[in-house]
Amino acid sequence: MTNPLDLPLEMLIPKTNEDRCLREEILDVAVSRHRDNKNVLNAYRHWSPSANKRSGILSGIPVSIKDLFGLYGFETYSGTPCPLPVKWQLEGAVVSSLRNAGAVFTGKTHMVEFAFGGLGTNPHWPTPANPWGVNEAHVPGGSSSGAGVSIQEGSALVALGSDTAGSVRIPASFTGTVGLKTTKNRWSTDGLVPLSHSLDTPGIIARSVADLAVVFSIIDPETTTSFDQFLATLRSQDLFGLKLGTCTWFFEDCDPSIVELIKSKMRVLEKKGASFSKIKSSVISHASKIFARGGLAAPEFAALINNEFADWKEKLDPNVRSRFERMENITSQDYNHRLHRLATLADEIDMVFSDVEVLVGPTVPISPPSIEEVMDPKTYHVLNMQALRNTSIVNLLNLCALTIPVGLDDKGFPVGFQLIGRRGADKKLLAVALAIECALGSAFETIGRAPLVKV
Repeated sequence: MTNPLDLPLEMLIPKTNEDRCLREEILDVAVSRHRDNKNVLNAYRHWSPSANKRSGILSGIPVSIKDLFGLYGFETYSGTPCPLPVKWQLEGAVVSSLRNAGAVFTGKTHMVEFAFGGLGTNPHWPTPANPWGVNEAHVPGGSSSGAGVSIQEGSALVALGSDTAGSVRIPASFTGTVGLKTTKNRWSTDGLVPLSHSLDTPGIIARSVADLAVVFSIIDPETTTSFDQFLATLRSQDLFGLKLGTCTWFFEDCDPSIVELIKSKMRVLEKKGASFSKIKSSVISHASKIFARGGLAAPEFAALINNEFADWKEKLDPNVRSRFERMENITSQDYNHRLHRLATLADEIDMVFSDVEVLVGPTVPISPPSIEEVMDPKTYHVLNMQALRNTSIVNLLNLCALTIPVGLDDKGFPVGFQLIGRRGADKKLLAVALAIECALGSAFETIGRAPLVKV
């Protein structure tokens, strides 16, 4: 008999809505999977699943929450060593939409301190283990470090995260899951401990694009149709004649095995009817140079710490604290120049999408490094910037993006295929991603189960 947690959401939801006993069975299986994996994978800061008294479309569906979202009944740490003030426990619209839909919250997942890092390490808490690292512990990706791990573990079918420079897409890519970064301001950031008020976006990690689409339809305030109608609309997107764009920049400084795998998948899509155009745009390289100087997140994070969490300053992760003085020294004139320059670049990149529907390329240009490797501060900084390289551009240029796993690199770790959509075109992005997932195969078909996960 098929384990209910192995069913896609579109098949599972109708069953759980009709069968209360099945909801209890699902929770029992989720608890069992966490119990069998927690000592190895360590996805959660606080694991405390309990049935949701509200019934709805997600009744019985286990959902993990990144520990910077307010969640009633749970303290919020945001990766720090101590709980934050009570106001940060208040739920915002995104969490409330999941609660009102009947979701079962399994607990709070680990994260990088204040979400400021792309590798997933945190000196205050044990780093979740990448479930693909067989012989040595490897990073899970950050800053939503426990989110992707919770999906691979099977303790959650949906993970709520946030994405400021790649914090949903990097852990999804590193763990072999699917991650969505929404267009800025499409979903509310109320009830979320901020890193960068200009760039923060809620996002979700799931097992497949289809599962993402189901949850998107429930959270998204602009979607009014049922999830099955929403999926049917998305599936009308045909791969044949689909115009995809590539840009050499996304393949530069990229591990050769990752480049080879991504290009092989592009050839498959081309054979199945998609067309590719090479995009030459200086906008992307200009935005990357701004990111290398701290972008918008660094000065906004410095202001947040100084204004809201001054007492935390000396306790910060050394990898963050070592850069703090440089963050504080960004002048208001420089910051405002960056704001205006990025707004201009965002308008320019928008014109690219007049010729292509989605840009594609590697999500992360490197394989997940070992945890021991990034203990050296200099190595950490280099690898952190490399991990964020291809994802941060999306946030700075106000675009939406999604990553799907398409295979394993030569080290045995998942490789993410990033699809970048026009700002506000989140539904179009999901439709294209569904068509591509159908053509290339689901995550289970392309990479199988992670070797460290016991099921």
